[in-house]
Amino acid sequence: MPTLTANGVELYYELHGSSPEILILNNGVIANTKSWAAQVAALAPHMRVLVYDMRGQGQSQKWKPGDPDYTWEQHADDLAALMDALDIPAAHIGGISYGGELTQVFALRYPDRCQKLIIADAVSHVEPMLEGIVDSWARVAAFGDHETFYRSTWYWNYSEPFFAVRYEFLLSRIDAARGLDLPSVVQLCRCFLTMNTTPRLPEITQPTCVIVGEKDILKPPHYSETIAECIPNAELHVINGAGHASFLEQPEAFNQILLDFLVPD
Repeated sequence: MPTLTANGVELYYELHGSSPEILILNNGVIANTKSWAAQVAALAPHMRVLVYDMRGQGQSQKWKPGDPDYTWEQHADDLAALMDALDIPAAHIGGISYGGELTQVFALRYPDRCQKLIIADAVSHVEPMLEGIVDSWARVAAFGDHETFYRSTWYWNYSEPFFAVRYEFLLSRIDAARGLDLPSVVQLCRCFLTMNTTPRLPEITQPTCVIVGEKDILKPPHYSETIAECIPNAELHVINGAGHASFLEQPEAFNQILLDFLVPD
């Protein structure tokens, strides 16, 4: 199992492909490296793809009582240290949801280490309704019941059409949800609620691809519109019919946007 210590935390990572060009993908709160399977398959023939679990996620080190609270700066420093350990001076940086928010923070904190950016189904600040939703996630996670937590979050993450055709798949993910470390999930949710990069987005100079599902009800398209409007070199793509987990609901459309952006003819 490939792990290494970066910035004082044990991080799990996978490198796919052999190209000198590298894309790093950051997870959503309750996702992990496996969540990117469709993207890795599509992109690895064209570039090296680094997927990893942030602290608190997947197979990486979890939060324990007495540890400091998670912060965006800490996550960015973890990624920079991981890149150092893997001898990656700079790369394309991307992510979905929480990972798209980290992409913004990383670009502002380590601009020289970023080439192109991908920000999918993310926000640059937190408005009251979203704050209420994620605060409720943290409170439910704190009870320690994995199935209840999963069932309280799933309808925010997937569109109604996806529920209609993949309901059995969504039910099958209950067992996978039992692998979540809920104290760490609380930390990730609380860290998310501090997100506020909107005033600094004009400082980002890298070419940026902003993606959002048309039916994302957790982080509706107006958040992505704000990001695309504020970053000078940004383009906005709306995936028709997709919910918040657009990369899982419509991987072919999502991957084609990435390929067109990262591997132009």
